[in-house]
Amino acid sequence: MYKNLAATLVAACAFSLAPCGAFSQSKDAAKAEPLKVGFVYVAPLSDAGWVRQHEEGRLAVQAALGSAVQTSYVENVAEGPDAERVIRDLARQGNKLIFASSFGYMEPTLKVAQEFPGVKFESITGYKTAPNVAVANARYYEGRYLAGIAAGRMTQTNLAGYVAGFPIPEVLQGINAFTLGMRSVNPKVQVKVVWLNAWFDPSRERDAAMTLFNQNVDVIAFHTGSTAVMAAAQERGKLAVAYHSDMRKIAPDAQIVAVTHQWGDYYTRRTQAVLNGTWKSGNVWGGVKEGMIRVGDFGSKVPKAVQQEVLARQKDIATGKLRPFAASQDVQDNEGHTVIAKGHALSDEQVLGMNWLVAGVQGKISR
Repeated sequence: MYKNLAATLVAACAFSLAPCGAFSQSKDAAKAEPLKVGFVYVAPLSDAGWVRQHEEGRLAVQAALGSAVQTSYVENVAEGPDAERVIRDLARQGNKLIFASSFGYMEPTLKVAQEFPGVKFESITGYKTAPNVAVANARYYEGRYLAGIAAGRMTQTNLAGYVAGFPIPEVLQGINAFTLGMRSVNPKVQVKVVWLNAWFDPSRERDAAMTLFNQNVDVIAFHTGSTAVMAAAQERGKLAVAYHSDMRKIAPDAQIVAVTHQWGDYYTRRTQAVLNGTWKSGNVWGGVKEGMIRVGDFGSKVPKAVQQEVLARQKDIATGKLRPFAASQDVQDNEGHTVIAKGHALSDEQVLGMNWLVAGVQGKISR
């Protein structure tokens, strides 16, 4: 969840996700004071969504490392001055590792990190590093492409909707990958986009979904922080793609598939590295292959054949056989310009700087 991703994030591919060591503790370490680890969340903690997945990551750290760690979190922290205050407070309270899980926390984290060189910081979805600040992000677009395959198979009206937060590269990647996934199995599909310029605003998210349903949309995706779009789809008898978390509790009849973010392994490995004294700054950009993105949690209305197709394509992405932004024929944007030439694929730098909407998307980039 971030507002302006520079192409410099291409360095994310250089930092390995290799294990930092076994999760066992020596007798001496067991006698030591637990490592205090703090987490900062950009929205309220709920049963599903962006924040929920980071909370699941925190719980995974606690479960894996037990008495060696003491974790805590602060929720609903606005990006900007509030974030700087909270991150500084966590450092003052003795936290030696702090995970800041929103792009807007990047600059506050860097500022506080200068004041606390003995504390390690992890900027989630950021791109700027420092000796004691690492960054991590995920290839969310891989899951979007797979969800698009499911949506393309399930739509009856050939019109999908997309409720989007901010017009930043991460969101554009998702819209474009979703559309390409849909059109790979159903070339007739069009995708209508509504921009909110907000990450978390349940009432507006719901209103946007309802507006799209009133325009003959029968399947919808979203890039916002609440479950409001899923609830609206359930209410209207439409279909929806869950994002961040499995949302079948909210929309048991509407959910066709979920794109989930898996932070537990990464958080645990990085915490273990601090315990081991092996933590180093760096960048991670992981996806399906690394286990950071997973597609599944199919709804009851999705035929087995569609489920199997999506899971097969997920394996193809994991092995590198399928790349969402590789072209078997020219790919054009929705203004008629060729953006991926036949036989070519976008580099990571080009993906990270994406500033166009693919053909098939109805809408413009909100400026």
